Amino acid sequence: MSDKKYYVTIGLEVHAELKTKTKMFSSAPNNPDEKTPNLNIDPVSLAHPGTLPVINKEAVRQVIRVGLALGADIANFTEFDRKNYFYPDIPKGYQISQYKYPIVSGGSLAGVDITRVHLEEDTATSKHDKGDYSLVDFNRAGVPLMELVTEPVIHDVETIGVFGRELQTLLRYLDASEANMEKGEMRVEVNLSISPDKDVLGTKVEVKNIASFKMAEKSALYEIARHTKLWEEGRQNEIVQETRGWDDINQKTVSQRSKENSEEYRYFPDPDLPKLYLHEMFNLEDLKAGLPELPSVKRERYKNDFGIKAEDIESFVLDKKLGLYFESVVEKLGEKSLAKLTSNYITTDIVGQMVNDESLDYPDVDHFAKLIKMTDEGKIGSKTTKALLLRYMQGETKDPEEIAESEGLIQKSDPDAVKKIAEQVIAENEKPVADYKAGNENSMKFLMGQVMKLSKGAANPKVAEDLLKDLLS
Repeated sequence: MSDKKYYVTIGLEVHAELKTKTKMFSSAPNNPDEKTPNLNIDPVSLAHPGTLPVINKEAVRQVIRVGLALGADIANFTEFDRKNYFYPDIPKGYQISQYKYPIVSGGSLAGVDITRVHLEEDTATSKHDKGDYSLVDFNRAGVPLMELVTEPVIHDVETIGVFGRELQTLLRYLDASEANMEKGEMRVEVNLSISPDKDVLGTKVEVKNIASFKMAEKSALYEIARHTKLWEEGRQNEIVQETRGWDDINQKTVSQRSKENSEEYRYFPDPDLPKLYLHEMFNLEDLKAGLPELPSVKRERYKNDFGIKAEDIESFVLDKKLGLYFESVVEKLGEKSLAKLTSNYITTDIVGQMVNDESLDYPDVDHFAKLIKMTDEGKIGSKTTKALLLRYMQGETKDPEEIAESEGLIQKSDPDAVKKIAEQVIAENEKPVADYKAGNENSMKFLMGQVMKLSKGAANPKVAEDLLKDLLS
């Protein structure tokens, strides 16, 4: 392998099914969870002769909202085109898409520039699991499909996942799409080339059949290695413009077909659909004002207002319900200074317990807020807080102070009370005491554990440790 440097250029195409009640050009239901084949269909979905498409206005509105969230330009004039190609899952022999006049142009996300966002209809689904023949399920045929194309400005594999996850989060915040990749509601295609000249693009290869962001990154790494090897061996002419598929079982890409160009699709405006003048159809200022707080804005607000860890911020941004719960508790506390303590218990203990046991639920906000205050004031120790949190997640309804008082969980900070326990521990543990006096600092941890055990976790750890050191000095 030579020391020659190769420059990687990556662009992404992302398809996301929009969350509408009906399909893009018909009144057939749009239900991604439907399991029965060919149930969400109608004559338009099946391309019966004489049927005419009707534009789903809500789908257009959602794509405009996405464009506004990206800081992009929203076209006034737009139209739908016929993209002609034959495949079993395209019953008309063409797909209704957009070519020359996309709804959205420009914008950026996660530091990646966007070329365009346009609207089209999804295809049916081919099933190849029946042996020597295939079946077609038309439930997905005609579902509104948003396609986003980035500029070829990505130069490292990690950015693929970062961008994809940020777009997925944005679509969920806008309630435009659930964007679940495992359901096929969001699909990523990687366009990649490498070149020894940073100012000249290499031959582009498109990789499809990608079911996760991790797969997208793996496919890019594989292609980079494949292209590099061919360049190193002087066989770069074997790199051809083509569509390849990711084979996750064998962890490699495989050639599927030569890459089509736009001329081969013979695009032309669909004569059955009207031209649209979006600035007349929609009040863009109202749509922009109606956007929710976007993920990037929420990150900055959490950082400035609460000063919590970056990984905690990300947890609250990615899980809107969790973020709302966190804010509800902090609001109930009325003290932003307790936000860090609150965040630690939510992300570590509450989330951790819920991952292990799906039957658990968030603790009541009032009870949790009171637990945080009691912990901060030193009334109860962390071990008690964790134990009570679990009880509230399991449905406990009693007041935290009532439980702590009745069960002797109030932390003992009175030096006289803690001193008696410390003296008992010293008297009953001669060897650890001798070891500590001989310089073994670990023995203090053991002695502290005995104090906490005798006090049933109620002794204030700081008071207990200070007393033990004084008594043993």
